[in-house]
Amino acid sequence: MDLNKLDKDLTRIVELRIRLSQTTYADPDYDEIEEELHDLEDTLNEEFGEDLERELEAIYDALDSDNEVLLPSAYLANKYVPMQADARGVVSYEVQGMEGVPIESEQFDGQDVRIALVPNPARFVMVINGRSLKDLWRSR
Repeated sequence: MDLNKLDKDLTRIVELRIRLSQTTYADPDYDEIEEELHDLEDTLNEEFGEDLERELEAIYDALDSDNEVLLPSAYLANKYVPMQADARGVVSYEVQGMEGVPIESEQFDGQDVRIALVPNPARFVMVINGRSLKDLWRSR
């Protein structure tokens, strides 16, 4: 798996999601942005689906969850919060709120537990009760 390409592709998806959230339906660019976003999500699933699903299966096993593993694009959050750029100018992102795919696990009985896919570095993050608490897998 080309982790640099994964990060680059995820970053582009996140940037487009942020841009789309700031664009109204009346904007002439809305449909074009949305179409590009869907194309990138499809490409993400095609190029990295098998590898990311394998990582997700290991995560689900570790969390003792009976939920089905979904396509990687399902784990993309609707909203990302950009963080301060690092020394190389790379912006990382954080997920806040009820974002990601809900999972059930007796380990977290009664809590809202979700998994979200985040770039820079590419990682699956555990979101509990709306707060990103732990990286479950990182690309580096």
